[in-house]
Amino acid sequence: MNDIDAIAALHDPVRRRLYEYVAAQGREVGRNEAAEATGVARTLAAHHLDRLAEAGLLDTGSRRLTGRSGPGAGRPAKVYTRARGERIVSLPARDYRTAAELLAEAAEQAGLDAGLCAAARRRGETLRGSAAPCGSLDEAMEMVAARGYEPHLEDAGDDTGAAAEGATGAAAPVVRMRNCPFHAVAERFPPLVCGMNLALLEGLLGADGPVRARMDARPGECCVVLESSKNNDD
Repeated sequence: MNDIDAIAALHDPVRRRLYEYVAAQGREVGRNEAAEATGVARTLAAHHLDRLAEAGLLDTGSRRLTGRSGPGAGRPAKVYTRARGERIVSLPARDYRTAAELLAEAAEQAGLDAGLCAAARRRGETLRGSAAPCGSLDEAMEMVAARGYEPHLEDAGDDTGAAAEGATGAAAPVVRMRNCPFHAVAERFPPLVCGMNLALLEGLLGADGPVRARMDARPGECCVVLESSKNNDD
């Protein structure tokens, strides 16, 4: 299925709600859960979820949702996750990805990392304009969400969150982002592009504000996380 047909599959409002719900979870989602979350019947949800999988927008698998194994655990259920592949439509046809990859390759070979990061930080400051630095994690999440990063507050029970515990023993809040807007180029040139991404977000958030960006790569997510700068001043 070509990209136009795949994106056209999201024209149906129920299908789009199901896709957005699955994409936002960052994990496998079963039919019952998706149906309940979007307020549709299970059979209708199953139909649309399978159509999204046929369009290449969702990946499918199977597992037991009860958490049990062995006799009596029940049959594995079909589950869905957002597909890793990208879908791009440009009319007339454009190929900005190839241009970005060529520029990244040239910058990497010429050792222009510092210059690229400086330019990215300036661009972030320009995008922020005259606004004050982000005053809270909630404000920062709204800002990066508008730029396609898909932020979410990390579960305090995660092992990575436990590493940021303060003196009280409570895990400090960390914002992770499920999407990297530069994913395709970052996969080929990770140090260069991830450094650029960090610098861009530093400029966007503001250097003197209470929220800071730092590198903390995790598979399947953006390499940068956001946190309160106070966490590291204690």
